[in-house]
Order: sequence, then C-alpha cells, then structure tokens
Amino acid sequence: MPTPSQHMIELGIAQEGAAVLARPAVPFALPAETTDALRVVERLRATMSRVASVHPFAKGMGMAAPQIGVGRAAAVVRTPDGTELVLLNPRVVEESPEVDEQFEGCLSFFDVRGLVRRPSRIEVAHQDVDGRTTVTGFRDGLARLVAHEVDHLEGRLYRERMPPGVEVVPVSRYRGTGTGWSYGTAVRPADRRAAGGR
Repeated sequence: MPTPSQHMIELGIAQEGAAVLARPAVPFALPAETTDALRVVERLRATMSRVASVHPFAKGMGMAAPQIGVGRAAAVVRTPDGTELVLLNPRVVEESPEVDEQFEGCLSFFDVRGLVRRPSRIEVAHQDVDGRTTVTGFRDGLARLVAHEVDHLEGRLYRERMPPGVEVVPVSRYRGTGTGWSYGTAVRPADRRAAGGR
C-alpha cells in the first residue's frame, strides 16, 4: 500500500531533498509578469484539488509553487471553510510576541507530523496580479497556514521551526487528522489594509 508521501509524489508534489524546496523563490515582477503569475496560480489550484480528492484537510491546506517544481513566489491557501487566498510575493512584515505550538504536516514529507512553534498573529505584505501591495493580518490557524507557505517560498521547511530535541511523529501515530485547529476562536483573516496604511 502506498505511503502518504508516495501518494503526494504521484500527484506531482516535490519531496524533501529536491533543490527547488531549498532555495528562495524568485518574486514576480508585477504587473509585467501577470500572465506567468496567473499560470502558476492555476497550476497550484489544480494540484491542490487533486490532493484534496485523496486526503481530508479539516485544518485547511496550502501549497507553494516550489512544491510543484516552480521556483516562483506564489502560494495558495484554502481555509477550513473553503475560502481561497492567493499570495504573490508574500513576506511576513510583523509577528506577534505571543506564540503557540501545533502539529503541522507538509505535502513534501507527508509521512510525518511535527510540533511547530509559530506566532499567533502575523502581518503579511503581498501583491495582486496588477502589482498592488496589500498588508493582511492573520491569526491562529490561518496565520500558521500562511506562515508555513511563506516559509516554503523562503526555502525553509517546518523542521527548522521545531523545538530542539523534538522529533517528528509518524502519521500512523498522529491523532489529529480530520480535526480542526485547537484554538478558542474561529480561524479567519484578522484584517486587510493597503500597504502603508494604518
């Protein structure tokens, strides 16, 4: 029987050790590269739909372009309620001092889950296809999903964020599949504003 990671390979997901996952993604020059950006986003959407057809994602899911072998700065995140976020050239510009630890999975090494410490809230600057920059605030589980994808675009996997001495857990022993994040409030975007505005 195929392992979870073997399923991901069959679906076209680059796996840990692939060079494209270890280097920073190249930003899009927008709006000059709008067509290229849209093409990458459509590939991400199509691949995410294939992955979602074989595995439940109660916590939401995300995918960054390097995971489909494309070294460009694009990611798509789907929230647990199905809302889609497209992030072009995203970068975290602010983090809350409050952090929490939750288990994360990664499609690029899907046989394990790891306990990862992340800020409870982040603000992310990102662009639309016309090159306009927006800063969006995210909290709790959505902040975690977005930060995970931004990490991919910076050439980083979640293992680098795990507490020292903590080992990954085989997915066969992980009990969180099919359940949502354990936060006290709903997972949702915190706010949106134009870059530079307060």
